[in-house]
Amino acid sequence: MPNTASELNAAPRKSLRTGRHIAWLAAMPMIMGIGVFALYPFVYLIALALTDSSLARPFQEWTGLANFADALSDELFVGSVWRSALLALLSTATAMLLGTAVALLLDKAVRGRDLIRTLILLPLLTPPVTAAIMWQLILMPQGGWLNAVLSDLSIISSPVSFLGHPSSAFASVLTVDVWQWSPFVALMVYAALQTLPREVFEASRLDVRSNWTVFRYITLPMLLPALLGIAVLKLVISFKVFDLIFVLTAGGPGQATTVSSFYIYRVAVQQFDIGLAAAQTLMFALVVGLATVPFTVAHDKSEEKLS
Repeated sequence: MPNTASELNAAPRKSLRTGRHIAWLAAMPMIMGIGVFALYPFVYLIALALTDSSLARPFQEWTGLANFADALSDELFVGSVWRSALLALLSTATAMLLGTAVALLLDKAVRGRDLIRTLILLPLLTPPVTAAIMWQLILMPQGGWLNAVLSDLSIISSPVSFLGHPSSAFASVLTVDVWQWSPFVALMVYAALQTLPREVFEASRLDVRSNWTVFRYITLPMLLPALLGIAVLKLVISFKVFDLIFVLTAGGPGQATTVSSFYIYRVAVQQFDIGLAAAQTLMFALVVGLATVPFTVAHDKSEEKLS
């Protein structure tokens, strides 16, 4: 009898161990993938940042934090970080406003909704390099479509080099980035709108007839967690912009459009200083992470209010 009882107690434990082994085996491909594609490059990047490494000869000499000190003392790198932050914040704010407005209009549309969604997707489906070349042709001072339109409307008397002046070049890059990614925001917000309970809006319209009041006090609070989550994604995407800069302005004129991703590319590929580029990459990643913190905190608080 004791043997039988012990066998009965051992059976669940054996079954539990077997289940754990199966779970570990099932998770092993994912763990290996994370190790190969995330952990190993991150450790390798840290090793490069702590050593004197060139493009042809990595890990020549241990330098400690010297690369980080050089990055902080580099005014061009610090300036590129500020430009990246400014571009990301302005692009995110503008794309969120435009995308949310389009999503609300699309949600109210009765006819042609499928056609509108297809047209909205076109900028998003356009490869960044293709979009940059197209906008480069549009913004050309001689033969460019925008100069021709402004000239026909008598707004300008002579061609404007939109990519040749610091302020207009930065504004041009911002415009193209917003043009390309506002459809992403619109579709994400539209998808979030479809998940909101319709009975709440039907009940609210019995008491409130103003669309703005309904949006401000009902739609926006329920939509806010989704909006903040989308804003985080758009912010990270804007920090990573490289293709548009490379094709449109090559970082110019001067340093006007040299963002961190493009500056780090120059340090690594043109100056062959891989150690310094790795340190700059880690510092830039830290800045991006810190920039997303306020959005994440606000997202969690908005979800707590809804629950």
